[in-house]
Amino acid sequence: MSKVDNLNKLNQPWTRSKEEISELLKVDPSRGLTDIEAKKRLETFGPNQLEEERKVSFLKVLVHEIFEPMILLLFGVGILYTLFGIFFKTGDIYDAITIFVIIAVLVFVEIYNEYRAKKTIASLKKLAEPEVNVLRDNSIKTIKTEELIPGDIIYLNVGKKVPADVRLLEAYGLQIDESPLTGESTPVTKQVDDVLKDDTDLMERNNMAFAGTTAVKGKGKGLIVATAMDTELGKIAGLTKTIKEPKTPLQLAMKQLSLWLVGVALFFAILIPVIGIIRNPSEWYEMVLTGLSLSFATIPEELPIIITIVLALGSYALTKNNALVKYLRTAETLGSVTVIATDKTGTLTKNEMKLSQIYSDNEIVQLNGKSLSEGQKKILEIGALVNDVLIDIQEGKYSYKGDPMEIALIKAAKEAQLSYSDLIKKYELKREFTFDNKRMMMSQIYKMNGNYTLFLKGATEEILTRANQIFSNGSLKQLNNEIKEQILEKVETMAGEGLRVLGFAYKELENSELSQEEAEQDLIFVGIGGFIDPPREEVKDAIEACRNAGIKVKMITGDYEKTARIIADQLGIEVKNVRLGKEIDAMGEELLKNEVNQVNVFARTTPEHKLKIVTALKENNERVAVTGDGINDAPALKKADIGVAMGVSGTDVARESADMVLLDDNFATITLAVKQGRKLYDNLRKGVRYYLSVKMALIFIFLLPIIFGVQLPFAPIQIILLELFMDLAASATFVVEPSETDVMKLPPRDPEVKFMDREMNLGILMGGLSLIGAVLIIYFASLPIVDEETARTIAFATWMVSHVFLAFNMRTMRDPLIKVGFFSNKFMILWAIGAIGVTILFIYVPVLQDLLLVTEIDPIIWLGIFGISIAFSFWMEIVKILLKK
Repeated sequence: MSKVDNLNKLNQPWTRSKEEISELLKVDPSRGLTDIEAKKRLETFGPNQLEEERKVSFLKVLVHEIFEPMILLLFGVGILYTLFGIFFKTGDIYDAITIFVIIAVLVFVEIYNEYRAKKTIASLKKLAEPEVNVLRDNSIKTIKTEELIPGDIIYLNVGKKVPADVRLLEAYGLQIDESPLTGESTPVTKQVDDVLKDDTDLMERNNMAFAGTTAVKGKGKGLIVATAMDTELGKIAGLTKTIKEPKTPLQLAMKQLSLWLVGVALFFAILIPVIGIIRNPSEWYEMVLTGLSLSFATIPEELPIIITIVLALGSYALTKNNALVKYLRTAETLGSVTVIATDKTGTLTKNEMKLSQIYSDNEIVQLNGKSLSEGQKKILEIGALVNDVLIDIQEGKYSYKGDPMEIALIKAAKEAQLSYSDLIKKYELKREFTFDNKRMMMSQIYKMNGNYTLFLKGATEEILTRANQIFSNGSLKQLNNEIKEQILEKVETMAGEGLRVLGFAYKELENSELSQEEAEQDLIFVGIGGFIDPPREEVKDAIEACRNAGIKVKMITGDYEKTARIIADQLGIEVKNVRLGKEIDAMGEELLKNEVNQVNVFARTTPEHKLKIVTALKENNERVAVTGDGINDAPALKKADIGVAMGVSGTDVARESADMVLLDDNFATITLAVKQGRKLYDNLRKGVRYYLSVKMALIFIFLLPIIFGVQLPFAPIQIILLELFMDLAASATFVVEPSETDVMKLPPRDPEVKFMDREMNLGILMGGLSLIGAVLIIYFASLPIVDEETARTIAFATWMVSHVFLAFNMRTMRDPLIKVGFFSNKFMILWAIGAIGVTILFIYVPVLQDLLLVTEIDPIIWLGIFGISIAFSFWMEIVKILLKK
């Protein structure tokens, strides 16, 4: 039988004894594989590495960017300009070169943004343990983790990551933190001899250790049964790769906008020649050229620049606020999210246990800096001593490795002025009885001043069966059944609050040579401690802000139902019902779709359950963001409309699957990101609305004089200045526009609503008409009074002033400008000063007059220019004030 055949027999290794597993893999657990056999198996099974996604190449991104709709439009415009310049000798070949340079800049911006994000992601990665101790040829050797193969015997020690899936052969008080894989914050105690049922949940397989998890207590020895993509971690990574990334609202909007603009271009390209030919058939040649020119003006080739600038700078702003955006489209997508599906451990909570309550001396005490009784201090003393935590002190800063509950005891003792370093100087450790699942406790014997004391902690029920006295108010009392019942009631009370409960006891000994059974009898019970993985302080406010913004928050966790319910209630997540993973398995698609709308808390879930929940939400037309930090979050992160991973505590799989990474692991950053996403999309709409208003005005300022047989108000060189500089500069300033006051009080934006919706079109129409009215009224009024060059100069100056004022009025859509502050957008102030300043320079500097074909105008005329510009733009502010009232 080949080794591959043997591996295929190892499905569900938790259902087999360690002897059967060893036989199937043809390995002697006392000697390990031979080096020769290990080399053969490495060739058969391959290295112990997860398959990485194909790296993004310059060519791949380049091809992707070239086929974006607006980039295609840019290429089309450039080609048309080039052909027009060659065949009609208009000189526009230089404009075409400019356009192709812009295309190159756009592609570079996108490539650079992706490169910057991936470099940051790479710097965040916490690599798996690079080396591992393995038993081969009857000796312990250190090898690279990638060289491990099924059949290897490895050793598990505190603080070390498990490098592959392992069937345990030995376990001495071994506890493993499986929170990255299962979401369960409490370490799992491992056993060797159990043979489990085939349908045992992942988090209940206590005879297994899984790749990506970490040993936090005790030690163990195990037989590798799966490596690389065959591990539970590998299966999840593979599941993540099968999920297709969804299109974003902005991508869809760009397609809509491109079609709309092409339609407008074709409309004017046909309309203008038809009108001209009807009026004067002999001028058909000039009319065709005019139609082509207007079609070029209709297609706003600068629009992709506006969109890229808004997204790139918005993404940069998010990164500065600890939200790393991997793709430009991600920041915009957050603004349309309707549901945030979040893990509990490490996302809503701190992923660190805290000693929350102590029951001793007949009272429950909340540990919040209050002075403690003698019995309560004794609990902390026992907890600090009966402890396997590794403490590292660097430059006065403490770091801890080990069981989270034991770390919590060390920290609680330190806060109560019970220094661990002082305690171990006072007490000398003589003997230890490690934790096991039969006794459900651990104990240590210490010597002080020639006397021996056993300190013990563990399951309260087990301790009470071995105790006959209780330490209460500084003295010893007999522990009768009534007192035991009272203590067990307190245990139930704490458990009902979602706390993990430990009991504490001690015993004076004559010597340290007693057996475990003898030492752990006739104990003196001291009290109990309640531990909790506390919620992050800022999360409750963040969830409330999401609720006000019309966003539903749903908790999906691998933790127990009671704990999930308590945490959800503390954070303000409405808890009507809690659904378990097993219940989800029993549901059909339609029932699950209904349940995900009604239920906000899901407990005891696996990665497959998370994926089912997210899929059901999306089928209900919800726009889903999934947050998380564990391996178990990766498939749902990829399936979601936007995946948000934790950067500090997050796993590599989660970060690679996500669209955005929270660099501070702070759920509250989600609220900021949602606000930024909404502001970004608002500002994008404002910028495009203004830009197209100006384009529309430019077109009709061409069209109307042609229709009425009047000289055009602008010379071609003036049009180039207006189109290639001022419009783009104004639109780019919208990216830094502050958010409006109600941005987080509005319901999420529906991505099904077209980007160019009725409100957008009406805004463009009103803005365009305002600019057309200001320019043409003063231009037509000037023609009978002044010469043609002066009239053109007045029209040009009116355009420059009016389009600046129009930009200010279009800064807000709902709030009056006075509410956000006239000077709150400093970039727009600088742009306005620059635009009007350049206009004055061109009009009054002789050299520049000749270049732009303008002439000096009487200063009194400026009063009329500013007057009509104000009248035709600030009417919008009056409307906003009235609507607000």
